[in-house]
Amino acid sequence: MALLLYITCALGVALIVSRLLHKHRTRGMPYPPGPPGLPILENILDIPKEKEYKIYAQWGKQYGDVCSVSTFGTRLIILNSPEAVSDLMDKRSAIYSNRPAYTMAGNLCGWNDVLVLLPYAARLRSYRTMVHKMIGTKSALQEFDGFMEREAILCARRLLEDPNDFIGPIRKGVGAIILMISHGYNVKNEHDALVRAADDATDQIGILLTPGTFVVDLIPMLRFLPRWVPFHLKAQRWKALLHKMTDDSYSFAKAAMIEGRKLPNLVSRFMDGRQVSKEEESNIKWAASSLYSGGADTPVSAMHSFILAMVLYPEVQAKAQAEIDRIVGTDRLPTLADKESLTYIVCLMKEVLRWGHTSPLGAPHCVTRDDVYNGFFIPKGSVVIANIWHFLHDPDVYPDPHTFDPERHISSKDKPAQRDPYDVCFGIGRRTCPGTQLSDSMLFIFMVTLLATYNINKVKTSDGVGEPKYDFTSGVLIRPKAFRAALTPRSAAARALLNEEEV
Repeated sequence: MALLLYITCALGVALIVSRLLHKHRTRGMPYPPGPPGLPILENILDIPKEKEYKIYAQWGKQYGDVCSVSTFGTRLIILNSPEAVSDLMDKRSAIYSNRPAYTMAGNLCGWNDVLVLLPYAARLRSYRTMVHKMIGTKSALQEFDGFMEREAILCARRLLEDPNDFIGPIRKGVGAIILMISHGYNVKNEHDALVRAADDATDQIGILLTPGTFVVDLIPMLRFLPRWVPFHLKAQRWKALLHKMTDDSYSFAKAAMIEGRKLPNLVSRFMDGRQVSKEEESNIKWAASSLYSGGADTPVSAMHSFILAMVLYPEVQAKAQAEIDRIVGTDRLPTLADKESLTYIVCLMKEVLRWGHTSPLGAPHCVTRDDVYNGFFIPKGSVVIANIWHFLHDPDVYPDPHTFDPERHISSKDKPAQRDPYDVCFGIGRRTCPGTQLSDSMLFIFMVTLLATYNINKVKTSDGVGEPKYDFTSGVLIRPKAFRAALTPRSAAARALLNEEEV
């Protein structure tokens, strides 16, 4: 109790000092506007607990494209226009490329070693350079095209056995691709221990980065409480899981090099035949781990949205299948080489990323020094988030934004294409997702393979349970709420093609 009283008093003093310093630094300039808040508590009661991206969009209408709130002395800046994001995170990236300090995720659970939370410094640049050389360009990614095509076929083949579990086979296929690229690891079966550990670790980060989940993030001094308090016990379990995933996959990759197994992967690319320092080895190990933890969940969530869209919009599905039949034919399965010819499928994929965007607020950025933007004072230490969900659902940019319409991305003589979702959906500035090309290729080959071989329909039930709806979860990473879908082979020929295709 004495420790808690001390922490509370210290926090109160810190808040008062912080306010005085901020008031002095503003020189009369206002903060970006936002909800007025309360004395002492500031805006802690205004922070939304769910569907944050929708609340922030409403604030944008009320307070402007740049608005803010404050909790425990930290100012949260919300950007509700791509122009503001470009001005700050791109044109002023030197001071808007850092990450906030997450006590629970970073200090206690160990995610400070993973790319998503690394400060913008030499170590982060080292990670990004390695990832870029592996998968950052189309030419670099081509050596994995055959493997991605193989996993898409295997995913479709597994659905023949259990068409009701469409997410399980997709998750396994995506995980297999990324683990092959990061560590040269070939997934053994549906219940592979490394895939399961990686999935659990990926689920962690979505919880850890959700604002307000852990009080120790609001009051960092609480980390000095005894190790038996609940959040410390959880942090110990989660840190052990993250390190086990990282160490086990790295040990596999090193053993494969020693045994002469030469499957291309990030670890072998930067270690095989080289003398590396302990620092370089640590960077390689964690860069490979970052590739999986940062790249596995988003494509799976996007594929979840794709299945939902096909159920809700059968006319779109029929048009996409007609294009595949016309361009590819029915005597073979599509490949990545067909992408340039399948223009409607590419537009469908863009619409999936716009309509069902998986990371609605992107990753938060931290301001490294005081700044002024459009007459508003943005203090050092502010946390800045881009409301990407709003950018992709702004009715002024995308008329009828909640309708799934791939043709909005097709230009014609009388109608220009609407803004390309790729301009914002993979981030802006120095911390743009380095796995954009990989995500793009995986989404295309999985979508086109399923469309070529399956009809995706609504499950008819008498009780309405699992009825598909355009409704998504909350948090840092979102996906459609649980629904049912029926995937049936388009024809006997399609079924035979899946069973006969050599992989």
